[in-house]
Amino acid sequence: MSKNYVQIDPKDNIIVAITSLPKNTFIDVAGETFTLQEDIKQKHKFALYDFKVGDEIFMYGVLIGKAVLSIERGTAITVKNIKHASAEYNNSKEKFTWTAPDASNFKQRTFNGYHRKDGKVGTANYWLVIPLTFCENRNLDVLESTLSEKLGYETQKDFAVDIEALIKQYKAGASSEAILNTPIITTQEEISKNRVFPNVDGIKFLKHDGGCGGTREDSEVLVKLLAGYIANPNVAGATVFSLGCQNAQINMLQKAIKGIDPNFTKTVYYLEQQQSKSERHFIEEAVKHTFIGLTEANKIERQPASLNKLILGLECGGSDGFSGISANPALGYASDLLVALGGSPVLAEFPELNGVEQEIINRCVTEKDAKKFYNLMRSYSAAAVAVGSGFENNPSPGNIKDGLITDAMKSAGAAKKGGTSPVVKVLDYTEQVTKPGLNLLCTPGNDVESTTGLVGSGCNIVLFTTGLGTPTGNPVAPVLKISSNTNLYERMNDIIDINAGTVITGEDTIESMGQKILNHIIRVASGETPSKAVLQANNDFIPWKRGVSL
Repeated sequence: MSKNYVQIDPKDNIIVAITSLPKNTFIDVAGETFTLQEDIKQKHKFALYDFKVGDEIFMYGVLIGKAVLSIERGTAITVKNIKHASAEYNNSKEKFTWTAPDASNFKQRTFNGYHRKDGKVGTANYWLVIPLTFCENRNLDVLESTLSEKLGYETQKDFAVDIEALIKQYKAGASSEAILNTPIITTQEEISKNRVFPNVDGIKFLKHDGGCGGTREDSEVLVKLLAGYIANPNVAGATVFSLGCQNAQINMLQKAIKGIDPNFTKTVYYLEQQQSKSERHFIEEAVKHTFIGLTEANKIERQPASLNKLILGLECGGSDGFSGISANPALGYASDLLVALGGSPVLAEFPELNGVEQEIINRCVTEKDAKKFYNLMRSYSAAAVAVGSGFENNPSPGNIKDGLITDAMKSAGAAKKGGTSPVVKVLDYTEQVTKPGLNLLCTPGNDVESTTGLVGSGCNIVLFTTGLGTPTGNPVAPVLKISSNTNLYERMNDIIDINAGTVITGEDTIESMGQKILNHIIRVASGETPSKAVLQANNDFIPWKRGVSL
């Protein structure tokens, strides 16, 4: 894709500028020759034909907008001259066929993971500490400050300060010069080498602002989400804090866990503060139980596992005008490879499927799932309209600035992450992934809420494409960031794992980049290469309260 401009689909009547194009640039595309009437910024689009008011605008082969002003051929497509529009859809599916890509190079590949008794395999091995209500967040802070650094786990920075060394110097009567020359900084790499439990990747503290005070439905959904985290294959066990009087009760969590796995065997310690002797005894009990849980979790070691045990969350955020033509379709090809290998990619963010609904309905294997997707999209859209908004308000200022003018334009590119395979199951928020193949999960477009939901439904690794950059991570699943352009990868290399910008420059094809992505997934899933989000301790966790979140 080394040309200066590209028509993505033969049906498209707007063209993408791969580089910034000055006025009077000669254009030869799709049998049309003309010169640009104005400067076109990189990643933005220009008209292939003259448009009248009301004319339909197509990109990725789908309707993404309508002209609200007359637009001359060779001029820029902007928020001023087009408005959002998307194709109509219905709940009757058409015939769909799929040819799987050649995955023979990966047939004999495995990853080294943590095998659980329920047959699932984790890409990491964590112990969770979970509050059932926000009232317990302070106690989680106490536990975190007590355990994390002392046991060799990360703090919120990439280094730790050893104040005890200065205290020892002071008590020994050291001079100011001696104190100034005392080394007190320890890097995370050095801390990790001293882990007490080398087979446990960390203790994760899932603080939140729910569990009480909101609607009962919010608490019920939160409990199901927390149950999903405890059941996630990347989790060895959990310590659960309850105040006692909140909406989200211990028995609700236990019931939700049994709903996921009737034969659940992981160790979970339930502690209720209102039944304790004192706060001191409560914390003491929590520390001791958690320590014992860590000793058990440390007994499990990584073992080879088939790639069909990978449950791959597909996410995007901070998208730009290249996301839909480099990072997203490359991830889509990796997704198709995983489906061919028996794995389970999961496509989320329902507001960012606006405009491609009929294509997805047609891809559903069963009529039941086609209708479920139809109903979820209709109800989500109606809820947004009911509060004076709508899917058309999804693109952020950053999206628009970098060339994503309408929601349908953004969505058509975002949907490319899901590849081309059949949809085997449509899941509502907190429902679990149980079928191999491409799953759809209803989550909002909010990056962290959506990523939180993907992991709560069972994903053991998440792939996150971005054109503008994001530090988003997750406490339980490694989140790998894929840049749509090389400039971003070079500027934010500390948080970006994979550069798909080489598709734009022509060094890679969609297929070759998709294979590179899958190879990187295998290394991370095996614990060989940590994700940048894990290195940066990005432990973002925001439960969705099922309100309108675009």
